[in-house]
Amino acid sequence: MTPKKTVLIVDDHPLYRIGLKAIIAQSPTFQVAGEAGDAEEGLQLAKALRPDLALVDISLPGQNGIDLVRSMKRALLGTRILVVSMHSRIDYITEAFQAGALGYMVKESAGEGLLKALEAVANGDFFLDSTVSREVVLGIVKTPDAQAVIVDVAYESLTHREQEILRLLAKGQTAKEVANSLSISPKTVENHRINIMRKLELQRPMDLIRYAVRIGLIDVDQWKD
Repeated sequence: MTPKKTVLIVDDHPLYRIGLKAIIAQSPTFQVAGEAGDAEEGLQLAKALRPDLALVDISLPGQNGIDLVRSMKRALLGTRILVVSMHSRIDYITEAFQAGALGYMVKESAGEGLLKALEAVANGDFFLDSTVSREVVLGIVKTPDAQAVIVDVAYESLTHREQEILRLLAKGQTAKEVANSLSISPKTVENHRINIMRKLELQRPMDLIRYAVRIGLIDVDQWKD
């Protein structure tokens, strides 16, 4: 009989760890080798257990999960890492993959998709949560630099300043708040907003938010149907 692949869970919520362990216990392929509630303990356990896979949350006490992924990859080349996080923002996803993770899953999807994600990562394949645009992720994986690439022709038609303003408006900031953040006037922000809407062929403010979610600029859970 083929031995089960070992999994280390690093998450600061005990109840969530219990849920992950319950899902993994149903699998004939994987078994939980250990669990940790913070990055320091997680790295120590990883070095001691040398697991086949690690499930790592981003929001951890002390060192964050992205830094933990980097540390694990330096210390344990054979351990394949799946990030499981409440965040679905493109910058988090970008950092996770560039740090060395092979997979990224949003926590609310883990119930149904965790074992599928583990299978993919165990096989050395990239795994992307289905709630995240696949085009966005392919752009991230293929890009070596530290900046996230948005794979969208319309977005690329915007100037750097327009892209900056789009990100802030999509996050819910008012024109005045954007102006304060960028040290420009509210009128300038409004002029840029009009140009952005025209270039993206959007009609309403809500369309702008929908667009930002679709291409991965902001968390999926910041906007609901």
